[in-house]
Amino acid sequence: MKYMNSSKRLSLLMIALATLLVSCDAQVAQQQTAADARRLIKSGSKWEDLAAYSRAVVVGKWVFVSGTVGFSPADSSLSPDFDEQMDQIFANISWALKEANSGLEDIVRVRCFLTDAKYVNAMSAKLHQYLGDVQPTNTTVVTALAAEGALIEVEVTAIKR
Repeated sequence: MKYMNSSKRLSLLMIALATLLVSCDAQVAQQQTAADARRLIKSGSKWEDLAAYSRAVVVGKWVFVSGTVGFSPADSSLSPDFDEQMDQIFANISWALKEANSGLEDIVRVRCFLTDAKYVNAMSAKLHQYLGDVQPTNTTVVTALAAEGALIEVEVTAIKR
């Protein structure tokens, strides 16, 4: 380079810089693609296969947990007691979030589907118990549920740590 004129040296430096920038852009794009890849979390529930869904899906920094009722994963039993259903729901959600490298403290949105408005106070007490300091957004709807015997279904969105 000692004997090159300054315009040739400048041209070579610009080519080298452009090559470096293209390489960096490719690396960033590759990392972004990896971060945005969908990861499916399955619990092994028969309902996941039946209805073609995952317990949770991780996309980038987001964790989307499917609507969850109070079925026990051990034996598919469902307590008739509202509070017991809520406890099992949060156990099931906690498991899914842990699998996604997240936790209850990372929840940013909750959707609750009740079969009867008479459960609003009991639901609120359980939300305070499990999410009191987190205070995510919340939508509550009174509706019929597909899962026979379920009194409430809860869906959450969280941020991955």
